[in-house]
Amino acid sequence: MDASRIARVLSEMGTLLELKGENPFRCRAYHAAAQALEGLPADLGVMIADGSLKDVSGIGETMHKKIVQLATTGRLAEHEELRRKTPPGLIALLRVPGLGPKKIKLLHEELAIESLADLRREAESGRIAALKGFGVKTEAKIKEGVAYIESMGDRILISQADRLASPVLAAVRAHPAVIRAETCGSLRRRAETIGDIDVLFSSTEPAAVLDALVALPQVATVLAHGPTRASVRLADGVQCDLRGVDDSQYPFALHYFTGSKAHNIAIRGRAIERGLSLNEYALTGETGPVPCRDETELFAALGLEFIPPELREHHGEIEAAAAGKLPRLITRADLTGTFHCHTHYSDGANTLEEMALAAQARGLGYLGIADHSRSARYAGGLEIDRVREQWLEIDRLNATFGDSFRLFKGTECDILPDGSLDYPDDLLDGFDYVVASVHSHFHLSRDQMTERLVKAAMNPRVTMMGHLTGRLILAREGYALDVAAVVDAAARSGVMIEINANPHRLDLDAAECRRARAKGVMLVINPDAHATDGLDDLDYGVSVARRAWLTAADVWNTGPPQDMAKRLAARRGG
Repeated sequence: MDASRIARVLSEMGTLLELKGENPFRCRAYHAAAQALEGLPADLGVMIADGSLKDVSGIGETMHKKIVQLATTGRLAEHEELRRKTPPGLIALLRVPGLGPKKIKLLHEELAIESLADLRREAESGRIAALKGFGVKTEAKIKEGVAYIESMGDRILISQADRLASPVLAAVRAHPAVIRAETCGSLRRRAETIGDIDVLFSSTEPAAVLDALVALPQVATVLAHGPTRASVRLADGVQCDLRGVDDSQYPFALHYFTGSKAHNIAIRGRAIERGLSLNEYALTGETGPVPCRDETELFAALGLEFIPPELREHHGEIEAAAAGKLPRLITRADLTGTFHCHTHYSDGANTLEEMALAAQARGLGYLGIADHSRSARYAGGLEIDRVREQWLEIDRLNATFGDSFRLFKGTECDILPDGSLDYPDDLLDGFDYVVASVHSHFHLSRDQMTERLVKAAMNPRVTMMGHLTGRLILAREGYALDVAAVVDAAARSGVMIEINANPHRLDLDAAECRRARAKGVMLVINPDAHATDGLDDLDYGVSVARRAWLTAADVWNTGPPQDMAKRLAARRGG
């Protein structure tokens, strides 16, 4: 396991212990260790080898042993035992906004609630409002949260799907009888949420490969097991379907099991128009099979450019491919830097220097620091004197970087309920850029919230709007808002809108990004990173941009690093 995955295990252990009512100090020790791992200044493996991990604050001797065991074996008996003893439904309740471990424990003890269905039933009965510490408003929010979560079904975040699929795909590719392998379905299309994981491989011995795969340590239950296909449930409860084909069938199967249903129907229709027949195993003409070595040759046989997986949703990609007008989609390599990153000045885990070094290690030429403004007291929002203190430290660091790298002075400034900003104008003028975001008063009416954000978007000191709709995927719907009206305001004022790359947000979504760009709004991909490894979430932002048909020219942070200071100044009127 890598540091991020171990941190999630330790954090979950702390939460499971809280659900049990364990000693708060013990629970906090796991959360502290998880936070420490998220902010490591160097590679975990190196720090274990040289012994420096023992010197990290928050990681004692006992916790160090657990981390080493997870890093080397990928398993921890204590974690597995905690999961077994905790009703699965209680863990699901953590997705409900406003419900933490303490409240869930109380609900479990007082009302025997063990699932979302139990929670909905008790909320509808009014019994939750009668409990100490809840009340009518909390009960109403719980009902809203449960309804939203149930509407999403058993889907998981793309980041969780990546974590689960990665070791399985690696095991498939490592098998000596496997020729080619890839994930398919909505995961390959880089959708926001994933229902189940599909893995396709080619082999002359698919049965032998499947025999090995169903015995992987990640597999909790075997649901079906045949000579060419197996379905398993992974330890996290997610279903994974494994399918083996002959290598000559692989390009057709890969296309078939990747595209959306609508895309596949349209592609088959195009094949028929050309006197061909296409299914998941072959492309066939009047004289027999049409061999294709890969998907590029398959699309070419149908008179099409290669269609990237992210576009295979039947939203005009086939027509564009036929006309040779598919855009050159943005890639992660196009990003030269990013903004909206947090440090230990507010609620981040790392120092300015650690964030800067992590950005350089990822090939970025600049990094924008945007710690919370003063109204966000819950997140360590910066008072004015702390802002000036941070500016001085940024200046000192920039003096050491020379021309190779630059930190920019930014803020994630709260948009107050009346649409004004959280800092006075003279302070805002001292920043290189301003990210304006909503963090409170989510329950304004649609008109009030729209007016609030439109006013912020028209503010000449705002550079970009942060996580515009306020949604948390699989946890909370966005607030009531006329997104089009805010986009129109941003287009008039020249304010950018971020693609918040945190996989819990991905806000704006691909559809709204495409509409915003059509209105002339420039997008900017930001990770909303609260630790060094949060910079890796840029990949998810790029996926959103690709699903929105965006090119490098459509995204602000793709220009030459040496030009960014002038571009930011020009954007804010010099």
